[in-house]
Amino acid sequence: MRVLIAAGGTAGHINPALAIAGALKSACPEAEIHFAGRQKGMEYGLVTKAGYPFHHIEVNGIQRKLTPKNILRDIEALWHLALSGPRARAMLRQLQPDLVIGCGGYVSGPVVRCAAKMGIKTAIHEQNAFPGVTNKLLAPDVDVVFAAVPAAVEKLGAPDKTLVVGNPVRPEIFAQDRAAARAALDAGERTVLLSFGGSLGARRINELVADLAAWEQKQEKNILHIHATGSRGVPLFEKLAAEKGVTVGQSLVVREYIEDMPQMLAAADLVISRAGALTLAELEAAGRAAILIPSPNVAENHQYYNALELQKAGAAVVIEEKELTAERLIGTVERLTADRASLASMGKLARALAEPKSLEKITDRLLELTGQTGRKEA
Repeated sequence: MRVLIAAGGTAGHINPALAIAGALKSACPEAEIHFAGRQKGMEYGLVTKAGYPFHHIEVNGIQRKLTPKNILRDIEALWHLALSGPRARAMLRQLQPDLVIGCGGYVSGPVVRCAAKMGIKTAIHEQNAFPGVTNKLLAPDVDVVFAAVPAAVEKLGAPDKTLVVGNPVRPEIFAQDRAAARAALDAGERTVLLSFGGSLGARRINELVADLAAWEQKQEKNILHIHATGSRGVPLFEKLAAEKGVTVGQSLVVREYIEDMPQMLAAADLVISRAGALTLAELEAAGRAAILIPSPNVAENHQYYNALELQKAGAAVVIEEKELTAERLIGTVERLTADRASLASMGKLARALAEPKSLEKITDRLLELTGQTGRKEA
């Protein structure tokens, strides 16, 4: 069986795609799995590091704010869009896949649509309660639609072929050894705080984490803080750290991107993050307490409503960005880290929300779709 997976843009699309690829390979060891995406996108690095063949196709989004720079970007995007159909067809003719899966991002559009028109079995996975434009356009044409939550089913517009499966999380997140993960960081008895604003970064979170780190070091808190700036936040955080006298080193580890998220979540006591669908699924799988700062720049404010589910369960504290100050973040961290037992209890409540069989449900349906008989665990 040969499978082509199209995904790109953010880790929220790419990591579920990688999780599905791994589950398919485990269930069907002879499967040959390929990926399609942008070579300049973060998918290229993540996919090739995972060892899968990567096929380049350039598809960009339209910039709605009209500036001279964005107008040039839009001209380029329209050019790539015009070429995306022929390029996708050429790719599909070359690979001749038995199955094409779209996991989100602009690149999924032309690849999955062309596959459906060519009679290739197709499936898509939607991570959010409010589906992206690409998946809403693709849903009528594909064979199977996977939705993370029931609220997305009607919005996708193909309820008769939609299966609610949750968000696929890498199995290693469920299986981590917490003691080993902490030992690898030389955490000792310190409270481990993990913070990030997404793969691209979030300016406001970087600003507030710089204030938080300054407070931690000034108060000599027994905290090991690991922070990911995101690709766009590297120079900003360096500048802020210098201005606030923050020392990067023994108590503060700064990275651009958390590549070993399963280990970092296993080691953490408390996580500060946005509330993207995949992030929440991974927090639940790892069983970690969180301070969630939903992005205000998403459709229907869906991150906020997703985050509220964890707060209602007692697993997280939700603070909207418009209400967030450095003082409030510091106060919340101080309160939560003062009681490690309470943090552990919040983590258990998060774990109770996890969907551990998401990948199994997806894999079984894909094997059924392609005529594979039964699961053949390696």
